[in-house]
Formats: sequence, structure tokens, C-alpha cells
Amino acid sequence: MASLATAEACDSNAALIASGDVRCLQPIFQIYGQCRAFSGPIVTLKVFEDSVLVREQLETRGDGRVLVIDGGGSMRCALVGGNLVVLAQNMGWAGIVVNGCVRDVDEINGCDIGVRALASHPQKSNKKGIGEKHVPIHFAGTLIRDGEWLYADSDGILVSKTELSV
Repeated sequence: MASLATAEACDSNAALIASGDVRCLQPIFQIYGQCRAFSGPIVTLKVFEDSVLVREQLETRGDGRVLVIDGGGSMRCALVGGNLVVLAQNMGWAGIVVNGCVRDVDEINGCDIGVRALASHPQKSNKKGIGEKHVPIHFAGTLIRDGEWLYADSDGILVSKTELSV
């Protein structure tokens, strides 16, 4: 899949931005992982301080998709750690975006995958299996739906109702 520069995508899709078909996430995310730019169809999860559904999803074939996790913005524990990012890389996920924290940053930064999160936190999450899969989520000023497309690079993150052409 060809990389799409988010700044160029904004410049060339002003009408789609005006209509809300392309949306920019607020610039609140830190960049982790070796893959600075990534894109793909979105799979959504909504969890709170619980990583069981995250692991279950990442154990499935990624096929170039991006896992977008609404962790409620919690800064009390990490939803994704090095083991899950290695799993995601091995299962073919293009990237992970977390409205929450990650841990094992050095391990994550050694992986050839894109990861965005609010911050890092050393404490692991709960393991109760509570949450929702494939539901609309809202964070960083944007509604994000399962099946939409995400584009991330060093300039920021875009969500589009459809795949954008390079």
C-alpha cells in the first residue's frame, strides 16, 4: 500500500474535509514504533483499563488494517505493551492507535509497525474482558467508525470514510 502524506491529503481533499468525510484527529498522540507512516482500514475497540479484547483482536489476521482503541483516555495503566505490538506485527497489522497508554516503549520502538498513543505508563491493565468491538468511538475531537480508513504520519492522523488515492 502506497504511503499517503497527511498534509498533501488535506490540501488535495478540501471538499472532503469540509463535508466531514475526511477528519483530522487532534494532535495529542506520541509516535512509537519504527513505522512512522501507516494506513489501512480501521477496526475499532472500546475498552477501559482492560486489554483482553485488544489481545483477542490482535491475535486475528491484520491484513494491513489499523486497530483503533478508545481506552477512554486513561492515564492510569497501559492498554498495549511490547508483546502485543510484536503480535500485531507478526499478524500483519499496519498500526495501532490508542486513546490511552502503552508500555515497553523500547520494545515497541524496535518493531516495524506504527503505534500512536497518548503516553507511556509502566503499569499493566486489568484482564476482565470487558469492552465492545466494531462500535463507533469518539476521541481526539473525531467520530471514528469501524471500516473507515486511517492515515498516519509525522504530521498527524486522518480518518476518511473511504480509501483516499495517492
